[in-house]
Amino acid sequence: MTVRTEVCIAGGGPAGVMLGLLLAREGVDVVVLEKHADFFRDFRGDTVHPATMNLLDDLGLRDAFDAIPHKPLPRLDAVVNGVRVHAIDFTSLPKPNRFLTLMPQGDLLEMLAEAGRAHPSFHLHMGAAVTGVRRSEDGRVSGVHARTADGEVEIEATITVAADGRASTVRDALGMRPREYGVPADVAWFRLPEPETPLPDTLAWITDEMMLVTFPRPGYLQSGMLIPKGSFGTLREEGLTAFRDRIARSVPRLAEQTAGLESFDDVKLLSVQINRLDRWQVPGALLIGDAAHAMSPAFGVGINYAVQDAVAAARLLVPALRSGAGIVVDRAAAGVQRRRERPTAMMQRIQRAVHARIATGHGLKVLDNPPTRTQRAVMRLALPLFRPVVARVVGYGFRREPLP
Repeated sequence: MTVRTEVCIAGGGPAGVMLGLLLAREGVDVVVLEKHADFFRDFRGDTVHPATMNLLDDLGLRDAFDAIPHKPLPRLDAVVNGVRVHAIDFTSLPKPNRFLTLMPQGDLLEMLAEAGRAHPSFHLHMGAAVTGVRRSEDGRVSGVHARTADGEVEIEATITVAADGRASTVRDALGMRPREYGVPADVAWFRLPEPETPLPDTLAWITDEMMLVTFPRPGYLQSGMLIPKGSFGTLREEGLTAFRDRIARSVPRLAEQTAGLESFDDVKLLSVQINRLDRWQVPGALLIGDAAHAMSPAFGVGINYAVQDAVAAARLLVPALRSGAGIVVDRAAAGVQRRRERPTAMMQRIQRAVHARIATGHGLKVLDNPPTRTQRAVMRLALPLFRPVVARVVGYGFRREPLP
């Protein structure tokens, strides 16, 4: 079976579903292909930044967003060697969205998909795995091959957008390879039961032995232990008791919660990557989100940057598609990289610096407990100046993207 559309989007993550919604709002016929049967994955990020919430407000989706359980965080704290540090304060940002919020990505995607279904030109196909790309006689990408429960499907499109993540099938089919920027750490990913006595909202616990991140979700803490790159096998060999003990030593208040880890089957490896394509576009195809640039979990900006890519792509592609000329569409696609590459590279440089100095997978002694006089002076004088700058960079990124 062959399906004809204007835009075929491979991947139903934040970049793909958001782009599909924005294009459909402008009357563009769009097909979104998601290889899984649903949106719910353990390893998908769940941090929604102020810039994304501003966009949802502009789209009229705030009531739908607020109807989904989520956890607003106006401030991000870290506990460093037992000393609580108020690191980022989003209340310095303009109203109304002066906080970061934690929402399971599956719920966010389902909300966006439902908004897309309100437009007749939006076509989302779940359980549709892209297997390769189509090409016209002149070599231009002309769509994709896909496999569904009902058989093979050919999607013929004016432009194909790869939003299918860091293991992009479309990118592989095009023979494109991103430039890798080595990251010294991986993440051991697991859930801990929510303590009976609620913890203060704390995203990072840093000791001279390790760094632990904890994301509050309904009924549990989604947690990650940073470990040296490639050391997950050694961690498993040391055994579950040693793993629990490391958590308890670093965060004594979570000692009882470690009993919720019943086996190492409850601990998954999240491989951390930072990479970026030199070229995000070829004739007939555009790559965005993690397919073009994998982000580290540092600062949780992955969703925000994927969404901003989608907004930039929609704004540039819509008028080009209306022109009907393939070369004009290709120029518009190339313009997405020109607009998004620099802010992406700037954030990736910050993430690489964080991994080089703090999030290495090893422990780190940043503060004494109690802090020295110099350390107290830095926290009292420098941090208040530092917080609003970091809040703006983390909350908005380096370039805001207005709606089409």
